[in-house]
Amino acid sequence: MNSIVFRRSMLTTLIFAIVFSACNKQSESTDETPDNRLAARDAIAEALFEELNVISDHAIRTSSSGNKTEANESPLLNNCVTITIDTLSVPHVMTIDFGDENCLCGDGKWRRGQIIVTFTGPYHQPGTVITHGFNNYFVNDNQVEGSRIMTNLGPNEDGHPEYETVVDATITLSNNQGVIAWQANRLRTWIEGYTTPMWYDDVFLITGSGSHSHSNGGNFTRTIITPLRKELSCHHFVSGVVQTIPENKPVRTLDYGDGTCDNIATLTIGNKTFVIQLQ
Repeated sequence: MNSIVFRRSMLTTLIFAIVFSACNKQSESTDETPDNRLAARDAIAEALFEELNVISDHAIRTSSSGNKTEANESPLLNNCVTITIDTLSVPHVMTIDFGDENCLCGDGKWRRGQIIVTFTGPYHQPGTVITHGFNNYFVNDNQVEGSRIMTNLGPNEDGHPEYETVVDATITLSNNQGVIAWQANRLRTWIEGYTTPMWYDDVFLITGSGSHSHSNGGNFTRTIITPLRKELSCHHFVSGVVQTIPENKPVRTLDYGDGTCDNIATLTIGNKTFVIQLQ
């Protein structure tokens, strides 16, 4: 009788240990939850608007015969993209046309439609204002509408060029995943590569805050608490931390990592941490 009781006690202990272990594993998980799906969509939005600078820069370089070879060393744009520049109009207008069908670009993303870039002067010139607009523009079947306005503020006290960016846009997500209304104010500081003609050694630090809403997820405020580091040689942010505060929900913290170029970020909600794969 005592042996039976002992075996039952051991079985109960084993079951408890398995359950406890499973609960602990939830603290670092890749399982889909409503919160980490929303965080992944926030990361998509952040990347969509940040990559506009890279696309515009590649377009300018590709359209210039003097820089065509250099731009093609690591092409973001390929043969399905048509670039036209009107330098007679004021402000000048550049149209980056990916065509009516999805075009696979050098960063592995599918794009179609047009980015319309207006600019009052060269990118490096203090006071230049660059506006990105969209015409039936899609990235991985997510439609982007609205505007992004960037102003060259000139060098800061350390001599690094700074750019203020203001985004007021919406993203209609693919597969009926809803609509993100995105407003953001960012300060982009160009900390490396601004003295060289190459693009792939450029590094930016990005700070700022904003607000956004999901059609199926409520309203949020979003603040960069550790600057996002964007190295143009990498398709994703390599480090930085963003804190998002939802309405009536726990605070979310998205960490882009330790500087390694990869597609992994971690999302922390309370005492649980989830792995997010960036797109």
